[in-house]
Amino acid sequence: MFHYTVDVATDLNETIERLEESLKQEGFGVLWRFSVTEKLQEKGLEFSTPMVILEVCNPQEAARVLNENVLVGYFLPCKIVVYQENGTTKIGMPKPTMLVGMVNDPALKELAADIEKRLAACIDQCRQ
Repeated sequence: MFHYTVDVATDLNETIERLEESLKQEGFGVLWRFSVTEKLQEKGLEFSTPMVILEVCNPQEAARVLNENVLVGYFLPCKIVVYQENGTTKIGMPKPTMLVGMVNDPALKELAADIEKRLAACIDQCRQ
């Protein structure tokens, strides 16, 4: 699977608040919070699924991976999506290991695995 996605028991807004706090504790900041639903509706398009994309970054980790291979900038910042599907709130992200796998650099895969583990832990904290 190219992604890591979990179900949570809280609503969209509470989930985002909890996720932002969890990310902050791990050194990740939210650079941008984008409501896909609001933007599409603003453009006159029908889309009623509550969905918010958070672009997150840990500056030290970004510098580490960019110093290893500048092409990783194509994958930055990391994205985490919070949405509702069939009445259930979900949190998911593309796995950094899958993205970095396209660069085919063993050192980067190691860094990506660490970042993936930490981001997944932040997501998992929202399940509790």
